[in-house]
Amino acid sequence: MENREIFSTITALPPVFLRLDERAFHHLSDVLGLERPFDDFFHKAMVTACTALVADSGLNPDLAYTFSDEISLYFTKLPFSGRVEKLDSVAASYAASSFTLALGSTTLVAFDARVIPATPEYAKEYLVNRQAEAWRNHINAYCQQALIEEGLDPRKAQEQLTGLPAKALHEMMHERGFNLATTPAWQRRGTLVYKKLTEKEGFNPITRETVITERSTVVAESDLPLFSSPEGQAFLAAIVK
Repeated sequence: MENREIFSTITALPPVFLRLDERAFHHLSDVLGLERPFDDFFHKAMVTACTALVADSGLNPDLAYTFSDEISLYFTKLPFSGRVEKLDSVAASYAASSFTLALGSTTLVAFDARVIPATPEYAKEYLVNRQAEAWRNHINAYCQQALIEEGLDPRKAQEQLTGLPAKALHEMMHERGFNLATTPAWQRRGTLVYKKLTEKEGFNPITRETVITERSTVVAESDLPLFSSPEGQAFLAAIVK
């Protein structure tokens, strides 16, 4: 029987990204009655799922970056000998389970998954690109919601926005008295969950001396710099190896 499992031996070599996207996000949003264009509770549930993936899943990714209904996991070491089917299926199912628990919901949730080969340098470029997509998603979401509140149905609102450059969308909201740059940072730039070494003071009972030890903790940063800026590049260089 195993020789019929034709994709089970396909493997990936680290480093890689594993990107997870929630399936039927708009349906879930309607069922749960989420606030539009962004819902703080939904975002916190996504961050909780990311934290569980990094800290508790056993997959051991270096970091997780999330915005909207998307999660990107970065691996410099791969479980399951890098077997792609195993990586995709376990990460997607674990994300769906932890996200559902975080929501406290009985609504069924599913994620799809794909593996993206990377290098340390490309990893930084990838995160810059995903953060840029977070910004585009952010301005489009606010503009679409503004048009809906003015009477357009969602499909026509999206049609009206399709093809407009970011500057035009930003100006559209400015004309309505709303500055998109004042929205919460997590809406504009996403959230990064990663492992951080921290120093902790302890006491050695044998030598009776105070000692400093390093411990790895998982932190969620929702006030991120712009990854494409010098500050953002320095931030990523300290995390992405």
